[in-house]
Amino acid sequence: MDMQSVFCFTQISLSYNHGNPFLRISRATVTQCSKKPNFLNSPNRWVRNKGVKEVGSEFDSKSKPMLFKSPDIGENEELSSNLCSQLICECCKEGDLDRAMSLLAQMEAKGFHLSSTSYTCLIEALGNVGRTSEADMLFKEMICYGYKPKLNLYNSLLRGFLKKGLLGLANRLLQEMDDSGIWSSQETYQIFLDYYVGAGRLEDTWSTINEMKQKGFPLNSFVYSKVVGIYRDNGMWKKAIEILEEIRERGISLDTHICNSIIDTFGKYGELDEALKLFKKMQKEGVRPNIVTWNSLIKWHCKEGDFMKAFHLFTDMQEQGLYPDPKIFVTIISCLGEQGKWDIIKKYFESMKVRGNKEYGAVYAVLVDIYGQYGKFQNAGECVQALKSEGVLVSPSIFCVLANAYAQQGLCEQAIKVLQIMEAEGIEPNIVMLNMLINAFGNAGRYMEAMSVYHHIKESYCYNFMKGVSPDVVTYTTLMKAFIRAKKFNEVPMIYKEMEYDGCTPDRKARQMLQVALAVLERRNS
Repeated sequence: MDMQSVFCFTQISLSYNHGNPFLRISRATVTQCSKKPNFLNSPNRWVRNKGVKEVGSEFDSKSKPMLFKSPDIGENEELSSNLCSQLICECCKEGDLDRAMSLLAQMEAKGFHLSSTSYTCLIEALGNVGRTSEADMLFKEMICYGYKPKLNLYNSLLRGFLKKGLLGLANRLLQEMDDSGIWSSQETYQIFLDYYVGAGRLEDTWSTINEMKQKGFPLNSFVYSKVVGIYRDNGMWKKAIEILEEIRERGISLDTHICNSIIDTFGKYGELDEALKLFKKMQKEGVRPNIVTWNSLIKWHCKEGDFMKAFHLFTDMQEQGLYPDPKIFVTIISCLGEQGKWDIIKKYFESMKVRGNKEYGAVYAVLVDIYGQYGKFQNAGECVQALKSEGVLVSPSIFCVLANAYAQQGLCEQAIKVLQIMEAEGIEPNIVMLNMLINAFGNAGRYMEAMSVYHHIKESYCYNFMKGVSPDVVTYTTLMKAFIRAKKFNEVPMIYKEMEYDGCTPDRKARQMLQVALAVLERRNS
């Protein structure tokens, strides 16, 4: 029988359990129910939902369209192991992993086993969406059945582990590779390099680069772009720029990887003239700017207050045939809205309308209203309906942008409403969106509710292991920030230790927030 949690939280406490750091809040009462677990629509959920209408029948869940319908093995005794494996691969390609896992369970009940190709397909698909526990379990099962995973599967699993900050598991898997006689490739090193740079681990970054040199792997544009990034994020922007000289000396041509990293470095430190010079140079040398290049330039010009230049860049981007990324809208509108530049916001809308970008124009118009110029779409349900009426296919990324916009405005209940609508549309909120919800509550000073979201993630993982949603390093750093904002500094070290205990390796932000909390506690005790 399925389980549904009914959440009745009272207070928060943090303590140790058997010598291990254990983050604990008042436990939810759990009752048995025949319904599918759905914390967003639970009538007793942990969020006060004043003034928010329930989602109407227009958002009732319907079956997602499938290009094929997988047969039930129990209804067709003639299905072979090969056919089942093929169906599972098709499910993975379509992104329907729940159906793939259901088919796997039916296969095993019949005594069938996956082929090596099907194992690889399913493990890679699970790892790509962050369901690393299931991927790891199947990987071990694959080896138990005598299959020998290839290098590309190891790399896929490493990428999945490191995306969630699970450095310990990644290192263990790397050791298993060595023990099996499978040598790391350039891609393997680049996966670790990408993680170390993102986590701000300068020493590990250089250690990886030096090992690549010793093994004879060339330092390509990807590697140099990461070097620029690690210098930029550690405040050494002049060193980042010096990398350009080394690139020239080695005869490596400029490409979008390198140019984007250096342009972003210039922008972050206010050197916008230099950023534009490099932007022009890359085009002269035949390097075509991508959406990341344009977004970076637009973002930093907005943050520096040069709104007209940002607008011209936005227009030029569309002239070159690139559609705006909805995520950049939040940056544009928030910067302009703070300055009351609603006339310029209107120009952005008109520039998209003139060029026929109706879908993105509709998203942009809704975001403008969310940010308060007209107050028309303060209700998330009306917002989504307005987009649909304009013919916009509301994708997971657009839902994410809308939820983020509400969250930044402190409209926590409306951010939740967006996630409710997602669920009703058959799209399950992932860890990124749940982290966003923690951030929204933290920004609003509602740290208890931020903790409740974290607790939901933990419990839903325990009760519904096969969904694979578990806290990642961003979950913990966002939770730490929520407690710091609420001046609950005593609990921050406990959250940090819980992160380590769960196997997530703290990144630069987590270490910085821990130091802030410890410094405050030291001053209090002195």
